[in-house]
Amino acid sequence: MGCVLSNVLEVERLSVRFGRRTILRDLSFTAAAGDALAIIGPNGSGKTVLFKALIGAIPYDGVIRWAEGTRIGYVPQKLDIERDLPLTGMDFLHAKTDVTGCARQEIGRALELVALPSMVVTQALGALSGGQFQRLLLAFALLGNPTVLLCDEPTAGVDEPGEESLYAMIRRVQQTAHLTVLLISHELNLVYRYATAVLCLGRYGGSCYGPPLEILTPERLQEMYGTAMGFHVHDHA
Repeated sequence: MGCVLSNVLEVERLSVRFGRRTILRDLSFTAAAGDALAIIGPNGSGKTVLFKALIGAIPYDGVIRWAEGTRIGYVPQKLDIERDLPLTGMDFLHAKTDVTGCARQEIGRALELVALPSMVVTQALGALSGGQFQRLLLAFALLGNPTVLLCDEPTAGVDEPGEESLYAMIRRVQQTAHLTVLLISHELNLVYRYATAVLCLGRYGGSCYGPPLEILTPERLQEMYGTAMGFHVHDHA
């Protein structure tokens, strides 16, 4: 039986080691229902490794507790699939419903949530733009009605003008579908704008966790990244 939690996720003293190399050490944090938790940090600090531990894909030490009834949708940083395969976006989504047993009627709702027209997903995967492909991956993750969405750098391969559009779309999906979102990102200005909490993994194994105003300071970022860091939030009308 699942454990009754006041949070959707509770992590206590999580450590991950590959041989003699420690990737994550004594990491503790929580995520409440409806949170948008951003995971940031320099390359090699263990962000994707953390996601793999959270979904049980790799061994770890410590405690990971998901609330009873949690259903996870996962948007990977990249997908090991040849974009030139004779496979359409709709074929890709149908494969998910066939494997999981969820109704194909869910596809229309998922596409509506991510604002991806059905005429786009009838195209071959290789014909989709970077932004369209990322929206397709998000629609794929939404099939099965998850309660938690894990997004590993959702703007990877997307040009700068499209980054904020994707973040705003993820926020709309979160609110519409009542999701808790954990999101890996390098875009600190967008993290500041959209995250309710930030977990920063340091270059040398440390970490810090708290609200954006507390974590996204030049001093704290320099401590975690090992170099001077800064960002600017643009004001929009």
